[in-house]
Amino acid sequence: CPPGRRVQSSKRAPTPPRLLTEEEYRLQGEVETRKALAELRSFCQSPDFSAWSTVSRIQSPKRFADFVGGASHVTPNEVSVHEREFGLESLFVDEQLFEEDDDDDDDDD
Repeated sequence: CPPGRRVQSSKRAPTPPRLLTEEEYRLQGEVETRKALAELRSFCQSPDFSAWSTVSRIQSPKRFADFVGGASHVTPNEVSVHEREFGLESLFVDEQLFEEDDDDDDDDD
């Protein structure tokens, strides 16, 4: 290619990145979270990790030790609360609230 042609092609606007679907976004979040938790566990089990200084600063040392040993990072109660606030149940409640708001607006007319 002649030198002028290379300059011309490099001036083209970059193509915008493809946006993720909701499912792809959720899946990527799960994968990356699992990966980061595994890295954290691995670091906490390494000789470079200062267990005593960490344990002295956290509220629940037993829960932390369980996590490092392979237990979940969230309790069943935390999962339940999250599902109520952000799961399908909350979407249904939100839809009902918005529908009621729309009905109220119609009554004002």
